[in-house]
Amino acid sequence: MGLSIAAVKTGEAGASVSAGNTGALMAMSKLALRTMPGIDRPALAALLPTLGDNDLVLLDLGANTECDARNLVQFAVMGAAYARTVMGLQRPRVRLLNIGTEELKGTDELRDAAQALRDATDLPIQFDGFIEGDRLGRGEADVIVTDGFSGNIALKSIEGTARFVADLLRRAFASSIRSKIGFLISRPATELLRHHLDPNNHNGAVFLGLNGIVVKSHGGASPQGVANAIGVAVKLVEADITRLVTEDLASIRSPIITGGGK
Repeated sequence: MGLSIAAVKTGEAGASVSAGNTGALMAMSKLALRTMPGIDRPALAALLPTLGDNDLVLLDLGANTECDARNLVQFAVMGAAYARTVMGLQRPRVRLLNIGTEELKGTDELRDAAQALRDATDLPIQFDGFIEGDRLGRGEADVIVTDGFSGNIALKSIEGTARFVADLLRRAFASSIRSKIGFLISRPATELLRHHLDPNNHNGAVFLGLNGIVVKSHGGASPQGVANAIGVAVKLVEADITRLVTEDLASIRSPIITGGGK
């Protein structure tokens, strides 16, 4: 890991892709590459499947357990740039994860971040306010932003629910001869479900906000999964995502970003 990150720092490599320990990779990347200008903290972002036409960018997934409004706005900018790069969206739909969709719901940090994003009319995003946890996979947003504490819980809950549903279906289809016959009939549909939920098809979490591109692959990823992670890295290098984030941040005039407020 250290050698690949060092290669990114010296310019020998455009990106680092690693299946090593996430915490160690983050610590080494932040120490060697540092955060890019205008970004206080890096964030871990990943693509998740949805019922919509596009995948979902969810961040932060555990790099920062506590975040203020400034951090959340920066995460939104980075997540939107990521969605534009990887999914080809011109104006990604961005939402903040909250306990309700009403403007008065949530912490001061969430409300302040939401107001800053509403006011940032020059940003290439469509800010749609808040979203609740039960709507994450409905395809109603392209980017969902939260602090690393809530984001990590949300990610683990999604992964656990997917495994629960898969195990439940497996038990149901094995419960009787009639169920086994039903499985054979419905096999095309179950294969489609398995493919949609396969983490290898969405492999490649990204540390956004560093002076270099670092992609985290699942430790147990298949060859196809590793190839997907490399593909994510290639897209980010080609699009020069650091430049995109810098340009987007410069368009925000909110005191939360410029330093004139909390």
